[in-house]
Amino acid sequence: MKLIVIRIAGLTGIDERIKYNLDSLKLRKKYSAVLIDDAPDMLGMLNKVKNFTAFGEIDKDTLKHLILKRGRVSGDKMIDEKKVTESFINDLIDGKKRMKDIGAKEFFRLHPPKGGFKKSTKHLYPKGVLGNQGKDINKLISRMI
Repeated sequence: MKLIVIRIAGLTGIDERIKYNLDSLKLRKKYSAVLIDDAPDMLGMLNKVKNFTAFGEIDKDTLKHLILKRGRVSGDKMIDEKKVTESFINDLIDGKKRMKDIGAKEFFRLHPPKGGFKKSTKHLYPKGVLGNQGKDINKLISRMI
């Protein structure tokens, strides 16, 4: 199972240990997103940065749309649609393949959500958008693509 992590908070006032974990996850800027596995060491990192990120389980349709719209190869070029097949999406979700296998960058740069955040950006879920969103993360991603 793949989780998607989106950085919501900015750079100022962040502890060095938190900044290191965000760098390790390749979340260096606000509104950047990355796909990760649900391995125990990754979940430990997510627990440390949950006050600065939103994360949850991504579904196949949202993942395909995200890769086609916001996925980039080196030189800031879009990914070829022929490389993003249904079998690649399934292997990506199962953890058998990675974005590097098609020559793509491991992170996505997103826009701020259209219509703004529906909840507070300072509180954890369910009062705010931070922390584990579960399946609700797909709605947020579709507004940020």
